Amino acid sequence: MAIVKKLTKIGNSSALVLDRPILGLLGINNETPVEISLGEDGKSLVIRQVSNEPSNRKLFKQALKEGNKRYAGAMKKLANK
Repeated sequence: MAIVKKLTKIGNSSALVLDRPILGLLGINNETPVEISLGEDGKSLVIRQVSNEPSNRKLFKQALKEGNKRYAGAMKKLANK
């Protein structure tokens, strides 16, 4: 499904206005952070919602830090055997 839109001039810049039904369809609003990147063809823009959920790497690092803190004494005893 494609929608043809024109850019809107705002000062010295141009803006792409996303209508409320499009925002609702995507589940985003004015507060939602989005990432804009160049499409694979080099001639299109891709707009993606930035996830607020921590990445798996962040979750892993957090779990590792908590595990090290919680079991530091046991790890030291095991290392000395």
